[in-house]
Amino acid sequence: MAAKNLTDVCPIRGVLDRVGDQWSFLVLDMLRRKVMRFNELLRGIGDISRQMLSRTLKRLEEDGLITRTAYPEVPPRVEYALTDLGHSFMEPMQALVAWADTNHDQIKAARRSAQATR
Repeated sequence: MAAKNLTDVCPIRGVLDRVGDQWSFLVLDMLRRKVMRFNELLRGIGDISRQMLSRTLKRLEEDGLITRTAYPEVPPRVEYALTDLGHSFMEPMQALVAWADTNHDQIKAARRSAQATR
């Protein structure tokens, strides 16, 4: 029997790999607030390339966290939204964001202290 992929054996690893990347959480957080179009996301994030945003959106859609709805209009209109799974994911993530906001100054101070002792 072949060895299983670690993400199959340990479900948290796959989740953390996806949302721990540089962009996924930012996209999910923006979509938590409202349905958005590609260029809205691009402007809202600011320093992400079009290619990276497109790749991130595809991965989040593959994971079932967002939906992509294309409307047959001229010019074409595509909207992205969180799924129920995406909304349920963002609930515990909001606690993490609140913790980070509360402890950000302490973390920065600890990092400065660690760098000063190197």
